[in-house]
Amino acid sequence: MSQEIIEAVREIERDKGIDEGALVSALEDALLAAYKKTPGASRHATVEMDDDTGDFRVFSVELPADIEVRLLDEARERKLEELERLEEETGERQHTLISDDDLDIDWSDVPDEDVKREDVTPEGFGRIAAQTAKQVILQRIREEERRMMYDEYIDRVTEVVTGIVQQAGDRNNVLVDLGKVEALLPRSEQVDGERYEQGSRIKAVITEVRSGTKGPQVILSRRDPELIKTLFELEVPEIADGLVEIRGVAREPGYRSKIAVESHAQGVDPVGACVGPRGSRVRMVVSELRGEKIDIIPWNSEPARFVAKALSPARVREVFVDDETKDATVIVPDDQLALAIGKEGLNARLAARLTGWKVDIQSDTEFAQAEAAAAYGGGEGEEFTGRCAAVLSNGKRCPNEALPGSRYCGLPAHQELALHDTEDTEPIEAEDEPALEIRSDLEAPDAESLGPESLPPERESELESEAPADVAATHGPDAAELAASEGEVDLDISPPHVAPPEEVPAGIPVEPEGGAEEGSPAA
Repeated sequence: MSQEIIEAVREIERDKGIDEGALVSALEDALLAAYKKTPGASRHATVEMDDDTGDFRVFSVELPADIEVRLLDEARERKLEELERLEEETGERQHTLISDDDLDIDWSDVPDEDVKREDVTPEGFGRIAAQTAKQVILQRIREEERRMMYDEYIDRVTEVVTGIVQQAGDRNNVLVDLGKVEALLPRSEQVDGERYEQGSRIKAVITEVRSGTKGPQVILSRRDPELIKTLFELEVPEIADGLVEIRGVAREPGYRSKIAVESHAQGVDPVGACVGPRGSRVRMVVSELRGEKIDIIPWNSEPARFVAKALSPARVREVFVDDETKDATVIVPDDQLALAIGKEGLNARLAARLTGWKVDIQSDTEFAQAEAAAAYGGGEGEEFTGRCAAVLSNGKRCPNEALPGSRYCGLPAHQELALHDTEDTEPIEAEDEPALEIRSDLEAPDAESLGPESLPPERESELESEAPADVAATHGPDAAELAASEGEVDLDISPPHVAPPEEVPAGIPVEPEGGAEEGSPAA
């Protein structure tokens, strides 16, 4: 082989972008395989190129027996490891018979004094090299182009590319021409309701690149959320410049999507920048997505506000969040409940994906009933919530958190309730003290009880009523007689007062105490 051929091979390497020396090395491997097929070929040989003449020479290699055995064992282990790796990648068991003649021995580390080399180039080897050169060079060029194409597209995973639909007759697999390679849009990555006509131009996300015998196989997707982010970057200059950032995307392909945007520059409205003048920017994205609706939501670091905004377009009245369990209870007006949940739960599902919180949506009526159940019991010995158990004047439960060890919050009025709440006090345990019980039974009572048993025995039999005072008032002697017998004065009856004669005022007749006798003249 002349020097001109070697120069031509190296020129091909430069034009195709192939590593320098790759084609020459491939040509050497092909010539070595051709030499081993000749009769009487050495067991170990190598092919080297003569830089002066450009000719290829074959050298036989003879090694000491012990070194040869060791190198064969190492080569066999490498071959077995390669077969095991192929089994793990393909999942198929490799039924390959390993022969010592097929093993590639690496004697590069063997000292030169232990290696015996001899030139065994057969006659007419230049003709064999010329016939082999063309086939090897073309094959290696194809392999290098496939490798470079694979390296190019493997670095473009998650990137959005534009292609032309080449074959759309089979709905399960759509071929898209990307220029250098044909990509595959499988059925699982297509959007329901979209039609891909032959010759139409579409945008898709590269999700996977596979290495095949016919070159790299690129897998595309129209369902990936990265498609929305890239489309907004193309339409919104603020996102491309970094002034506005898309913090999250939640998508139900073909139906609805939600994106959370944040502004990094003062005075820049992130939602307005994505919508554009009269909605021109978001309209272009919707058009590329074939009519898919998009909700643009301002991102907020406070979970409650972020969850409330994520349920747009529904209006939210109140949000309760639990940081430990990542649960959010959303209270909406009764007329907004259906809108907040969405068709088949779509709106609530997208809000949960976007925020990362588990969203529980309740109407005002449902929440009031749950609060009432919590305020008035909620279970036998069961603590319904960790909130204060006090009930406000509007019939709802106090929203404050209860103090540790109590069912009420720190408000004075609610702590006053805790003093009268028997559930808050610890039960008094009765202690068994026989000595104290006996002493209390022996001591005289501090006061006697009044009742039927305290009446005299002779009167007890005459009483028909359980109220002795009523019986005495209706069937007993007259009150005046009782007062006279006891020497008491009836305060209701005032006795006549007779003035002494010397104290009688002049000119005023006074009737004697016994009264005037009948027939005597008046004084």
